[in-house]
Amino acid sequence: MLKKRIALIVAMLLVSSALFANDQKGPQFKWEEDHYDYGTIYLDDMPETKLDIKFSNTGDEPLILSQVRACCGTRVTEWPREPIMPGEEGLIKIEFRLAPRPHRINRTVIATSNIEEGNSHIFRIRGEVAQRE
Repeated sequence: MLKKRIALIVAMLLVSSALFANDQKGPQFKWEEDHYDYGTIYLDDMPETKLDIKFSNTGDEPLILSQVRACCGTRVTEWPREPIMPGEEGLIKIEFRLAPRPHRINRTVIATSNIEEGNSHIFRIRGEVAQRE
């Protein structure tokens, strides 16, 4: 009987701690997709290299982006300067140029926000430019 009570108490503590862990307060940043993969692109069929990257605030307070930057010749053309309210979405627009030679595509966009922990959010762009055989 005592073992059952102890097991029940332990189970209740585990469930309640899991519920509290998932109860995140404040703004929460979530990419719609955390990367974009071009796959293999052939030199004779180069696509337009403009992307609209969607994200949302899944928290319960306004999300504020303080900075959005990109690497490797990727240009951030637009990002929201106003707060993203809870449940709303935002859009980051980027563009870049692909060199007309075989190479791997590996670029990142980093959004910095006002969430308390892990305030840098990385979006990756991958792929490969190849010569058609």
